[in-house]
Amino acid sequence: MNPKVVDRYLEKATKWKDEMTFLRNICRDSELTEDFKWMHPCYTYKGSNIVLIHGFKDYCALLFHKGALLKDEGNILIQQTKNVQSARQLRFTSLYEIKNLEVTIKAYIFEATKIKKAGLKVTLKKTSEFVMPDEFKMKLDDSADLKSAFEGLTPGRQRGYLLHFSGAKQSKTRKARVEKHIPRILDGKGLNDS
Repeated sequence: MNPKVVDRYLEKATKWKDEMTFLRNICRDSELTEDFKWMHPCYTYKGSNIVLIHGFKDYCALLFHKGALLKDEGNILIQQTKNVQSARQLRFTSLYEIKNLEVTIKAYIFEATKIKKAGLKVTLKKTSEFVMPDEFKMKLDDSADLKSAFEGLTPGRQRGYLLHFSGAKQSKTRKARVEKHIPRILDGKGLNDS
């Protein structure tokens, strides 16, 4: 357990302190182990991530790493963005909301732990199912080295680039993004690798 690190995190919190503390207590009232990952309190089962507490500007959240597999009978889980495939959030803007949903939150944590114990996995989209912007496809067609380097990247790195390139609304911006990242792709690096 990492309670001292989580204690310090909560002590320093300037927003959502009471809400995150209450969520922490709910998580600790389960069979999960408290840890601290990605700069946030994380709760695991036998080393596998189950749920994470984090705060944002407008809300605090409980993020279920395999939330897409939860039944979500209350229809309260939120997909952060259309590109998030597995994780789902429960979002809160007050302590009252959390207290009101405490029984449901505990049930979701229990179900998420059961999913882990059963070894269930989220079926992720294949890289080929992601949009390949024309601006990038043209570069791949023009350069065998670039195509080979891109195909040599891990599927996650490939998806990262495809999402980044296709996220631009204008062709001009997509072209600029592609040009900027060609050297990184040729070096075998992902979008966020150093």
